Amino acid sequence: MTENAWTRWPSREALGPMGISRPRRLLAWTVRLLVLSMLLWAAFSQRHVGPWGALAAGAGVALAALVSWAFFRMTYEHRLVPSLALMGVLLGIAATAEATGFRGPALVIWCGCGVSALERLPLGVGVPAASAALASYSAFTDDAWLTTAATVAGLALAGYVLRLDAEARGNAQRLLAQERAARAAEAESAALAERARIAREIHDVLAHSLSAQLVHLEAARLLIQNGADRERILERVVAARGMARDGLAETRQALSALRGELTPLEDFLTELARTADGTEVTVTGERRPLPAEASQAVRRVAQEALTNVRKHAHGARVDVRLDYSEHEVTLNVRDSGGRPSELDGSGGGYGLLGMRERAELLGGSLDAGPDEEGFVVTLKVPV
Repeated sequence: MTENAWTRWPSREALGPMGISRPRRLLAWTVRLLVLSMLLWAAFSQRHVGPWGALAAGAGVALAALVSWAFFRMTYEHRLVPSLALMGVLLGIAATAEATGFRGPALVIWCGCGVSALERLPLGVGVPAASAALASYSAFTDDAWLTTAATVAGLALAGYVLRLDAEARGNAQRLLAQERAARAAEAESAALAERARIAREIHDVLAHSLSAQLVHLEAARLLIQNGADRERILERVVAARGMARDGLAETRQALSALRGELTPLEDFLTELARTADGTEVTVTGERRPLPAEASQAVRRVAQEALTNVRKHAHGARVDVRLDYSEHEVTLNVRDSGGRPSELDGSGGGYGLLGMRERAELLGGSLDAGPDEEGFVVTLKVPV
């Protein structure tokens, strides 16, 4: 529900000093000191009062300054009753000054009250308070009626303009605070996303490497249990060692990827094919650099797909095809089918679910399933 403009306070940002430039602050303080000096001069320069009367007038000026400060503080805290009470005290001080012959200070106080009421109070009470102050000014000033009317109209307009300016400054301060909060939230979100990416990269490396090692080590254990010859057992242990070495290399590569130091994707796939017998790599389309996330997705899916081939289709021929199109890159890993390894169902590492989650995080898709000969994994990532 929209708040009524007549009962709405100016915001604290509007009533506070935030957002005011240094030159403007200096100007405001200069005006205040000038007004205070004029009041003090008017108090001590009256000839119809003696020294004690002048001191009393000075005390009145000091009291008016203190009450004005309290009025500014109460309006900043949006406390209506104390604000109106302090405004009443200021009007009473002005009336007392007028009654005792200090017309100049009285007129200045009435004018200040009129402007401040329109600037700092809700309009529903600010307009009557300003009207009372400016009416008092009009009743006691010695100026011609036209001059008085112009002065009253100018003061009322000045108070309202100051109010609009303060509200505009307050709105700017709120928007600035919201923008800073949004930037902080964005930075925090980016940090969380980066942490998730690092965790995902580490998980992918460990899942792929350890899963492959597990296959060979578990096969070696079964060979030992079945009394196989030493050469077959040694072959599995050496293969596990090779997987550990490859895992270290993948870890270094993941760290390079996090630093933005990726090797070209085509070179990576070619090197990956060298470690898997019977694997051929074909690249089609116009080659171009990919975003780090998309490049890593292709690399991880290729690694996992070849690991699955070694586990479930040992000895199969594998065709890895990378296709660059206008809006996406497609990786297709197809095997010709083969015999399962010793542990066809072991090593539930990264898996098809992990590959599909990685693709969906990038707005892509992953399809995996059997075809006429073997198994096909197809990854599509928008770029």
